[in-house]
Amino acid sequence: MSKFIWIFLVVLAGSLLPIQAGLNTKMGKAIDSPVWASLISFAVGTLAMLIYAGVTKQGFSISELRNVPAHTWLAGVLGAFYVTTIVLAFPRLGPALTFGLVVAGQLFISLLLDHFNILVQVQHGVNIFRIIGMLLIIAGVVIIRSF
Repeated sequence: MSKFIWIFLVVLAGSLLPIQAGLNTKMGKAIDSPVWASLISFAVGTLAMLIYAGVTKQGFSISELRNVPAHTWLAGVLGAFYVTTIVLAFPRLGPALTFGLVVAGQLFISLLLDHFNILVQVQHGVNIFRIIGMLLIIAGVVIIRSF
């Protein structure tokens, strides 16, 4: 796929996160448990991925799972932490501040991963323009919080 399509898909995925948070929050209130709402969200997501994998005939070798580094299993824990935190924060902070902070956190860690060549294929060192970009994101979060 072209880079333009990937850019579009990433923007689309990002734009759906506040909607997901709102829906998970509504479910959490309806069942009186944000934690169970997160679990249900993961279960539905797992079912959707199973269907997608089946329809697209995606396969993998179960025996190869033993070759997966142990620390990579933390991805699922990180996902659960993220979704549950967002479900709990969303009604308290609102969508704009919640996701402004999410973007600021993502960008900060992404800059570190890029700079130190951690979990990336191509290293991109921190430079003044990247620092200015990060500061602009933080300034945006401060402005959103102020008004």
